[in-house]
Amino acid sequence: MRHAHRVDTVRAAEAALMARLPEGTLMQRAAAGLAATCARLLTRRRGRVYGSRVVVLAGSGDNGGDALYAGAALARRGARVTAVLLTPDKAHPGGLAALRAAGGRVTVEQEVGLADFSRADLVLDGIVGIGGRGGLRPEAEPYTRAERPGTVVAVDLPSGVDADTGEVPGAALRADVTVCFGTYKPGLLVDPGASYTGAVQLVGIGLEPPAAQVTALQHADVAALLPVPGAESDKYRRGVVGVAAGSATYPGAALLAVAGALHGGAGAVRYVGTAAEEVVRRFPEALVTEGGPAGAGRVQAWVVGPGGGEGARQALTEALASDVPVLVDADGLTELGRLGPDALAGRTAPTLLTPHTGEAARLLAGAEGGAPPAAGELAAARLATARRLAAHYRATVLLKGSTTVVADPGGAVRVNPTGTSWLATAGSGDVLAGLAGSLLAAGLAPLDAGSAAAYLHGLAGREAAGEPGAPVTALAVAGALPAVWRSVRAG
Repeated sequence: MRHAHRVDTVRAAEAALMARLPEGTLMQRAAAGLAATCARLLTRRRGRVYGSRVVVLAGSGDNGGDALYAGAALARRGARVTAVLLTPDKAHPGGLAALRAAGGRVTVEQEVGLADFSRADLVLDGIVGIGGRGGLRPEAEPYTRAERPGTVVAVDLPSGVDADTGEVPGAALRADVTVCFGTYKPGLLVDPGASYTGAVQLVGIGLEPPAAQVTALQHADVAALLPVPGAESDKYRRGVVGVAAGSATYPGAALLAVAGALHGGAGAVRYVGTAAEEVVRRFPEALVTEGGPAGAGRVQAWVVGPGGGEGARQALTEALASDVPVLVDADGLTELGRLGPDALAGRTAPTLLTPHTGEAARLLAGAEGGAPPAAGELAAARLATARRLAAHYRATVLLKGSTTVVADPGGAVRVNPTGTSWLATAGSGDVLAGLAGSLLAAGLAPLDAGSAAAYLHGLAGREAAGEPGAPVTALAVAGALPAVWRSVRAG
């Protein structure tokens, strides 16, 4: 599992460690790890470090110091290193002295720096560190637009990206590789910031931060969550997921939600709604009932809302009146936004909401009053949006998008690392809802069910799209779920 910590937590952990170490040790550890990564990249690119052209973009403070010390290490190996000082009066004195002692060149002329940047084999972005806010300053902006034939390596964080949120409020320098120190930062894992990082590599420097509130699952973590039937299992012991979805206008949503649910680990899928004939014709293993959740028989979780149309309000009300976990999606979310958080106030079982940003805007309007916020603003602040919703509705929220974020009411967040832009296709969210609901019925907690479902769904999208990628259908994504389930469990 990847653990990401806020800047204030990182600073506190650094201070505690520096109090036990000789002065400068922490920076030397970071610079050594950074230089080693750069040397590997140069060797891969040119066959050797010697003779490589390296540019260090050095801002103020420790971030610029890390870059300068790493540049000095590369200069000692024969690289031709130029440091461009963007804030000359605030350049790190120790790093600057080390670079000059190693034979590195220093310039404060931005025209010279831009020319070198456009010829470099490797650029070290040490402009702004994790404490930076508000986008790049004017003196650094030209580097975001300049020609860049070489590899750009961000020092701890791409300059211009907010470390805590992943927001990009202005210009930012896109990296090919980001070398982060001690722990991941949330902004490295969440779009839009995550789209600027390239490949992220963690360098250990001995930090001992507390438990992280923002994490990202990996294969082993998901494998440990997936339900596996035992020798005494039957379809009822494994859990039954109820799916209330589809309408005369959107019968396909029912088929897609059921398709996702059938591959989600529960023992049986019980469908209720107007598309019963279509569902049983396509999936004869499904249990079907015409009507609503109230008269459907026992289930261990409900999925309500995909393509629900005019019947969504009644289905939502009946499902929420049950004593089992309920996943609310699509038209169910629209109805919940109209009802507001009070609709969930008396529930003793957990609720999982799965909005995209447009639905999130309607839910927030229902909770906070006024006009719905702009979806674009919510997408640019994914962590804050998911946490706002979870706090208002006292529910776990799976916020869909280029980075899917799952937040619980206690403030814990999981960021999904899988997926592909080809998943932006009609019905994809219906498959995800069925999959997550089935995991709920199999006994997973909402945070686990949502994050495991997002992980598998993202992998299935990649599997269905193939390499280098091609258009996929939602049904193809559902069909790829068994293969990715097996690959996750196989490690």
